[in-house]
Amino acid sequence: MNVTGGFTAVDGNRVASYIGEGATQALGSVVSPAPSEPKTPLLFLHRLVKRYGEAIAVNELSLTLERGEVFGFLGPNGAGKTTTIRILCGLIRPSAGHGAVLGYDIWRDRFQVRSLLGYVPQQFSLYPDLTVLENLWFFASAYRVPQRTASCRIETLLSQLDLFAVRQKRAGQLSGGFKQLLAIGCALLHNPPLLLLDEPTSGLDPTHRQTIWDLLYRLSQEGTTIFVTTHYMDEADRCTTVGFIYAGELLTMGSPSRLKDRLATHILDFEIEPAIPAQAALRRVPGVISTRLRSGKIRLFTREPNALLTSLRQCWPFPEFQWRGYQFGAPDMDDVFEAYRSGQLPAILQSTEML
Repeated sequence: MNVTGGFTAVDGNRVASYIGEGATQALGSVVSPAPSEPKTPLLFLHRLVKRYGEAIAVNELSLTLERGEVFGFLGPNGAGKTTTIRILCGLIRPSAGHGAVLGYDIWRDRFQVRSLLGYVPQQFSLYPDLTVLENLWFFASAYRVPQRTASCRIETLLSQLDLFAVRQKRAGQLSGGFKQLLAIGCALLHNPPLLLLDEPTSGLDPTHRQTIWDLLYRLSQEGTTIFVTTHYMDEADRCTTVGFIYAGELLTMGSPSRLKDRLATHILDFEIEPAIPAQAALRRVPGVISTRLRSGKIRLFTREPNALLTSLRQCWPFPEFQWRGYQFGAPDMDDVFEAYRSGQLPAILQSTEML
């Protein structure tokens, strides 16, 4: 074992025994961006398709991301989020369409593309019998980061990710939060311009979730583009841009504030007692698309709020419930997610704007 800058490096033989020559070549080395015009986007996808027999996992997905964006890729389980990320990583070949990272084709030039991105999958995929430090040195060697640069980079990441105290601990003995922080650290060793994270905070406590998001913001300010999937709508609100994918199709894309503004006149907060049985009853009222409890009130999503209010004032159909008041609610990202998941919002908006 070699020692550089106070850190232990995994020697070349041990790296070879874990990764193999072919896999090392697949990971590639850090490359410069392909010659391109100054305005070439960092990530460009055009009508990307992935089929599995008759099933379509991704259906003509198109999007463009610039440097420094924090893009939240949202959708229910099975919508096509993970498939899209695996296509970007060059792990599966698209059935149709085109994509590029800094001018490199995501399939034809996939070995070069892999050196331009960091990938953190849903499941922990590092080496459990290596220590935190050894895992970091292993991936620095795999990405062919120069030893002096790697030493400084590892020291910085250990500090930023609160991993210094557990640096000599085997990865398999870490808690879920520290495992995820280590995975992110390994993905950042070669300082990639694009970072792909598939539900990186799933199952983590609030402290570790905040640590990860603080790091993502710092990376974004330094010019790294973040592509993250999440089921936490409060995290979606932290993104600069979000996209909703459902059944393989990208339904919409925009800033969280813009998407929430679209719902501003379609959300009603009712004060009704008792709230829980009233919520179930209101769900059956004609014109109500969905209901949920929020801060003790019943939040309704409706296509025609004024018509609904007029109807309920004229004839309140629930004598067993006390209706104490209402107000138009301020939409949050949970409302936006439910609106697109239900398939109702595109129909509401199609007459006034293009999705």
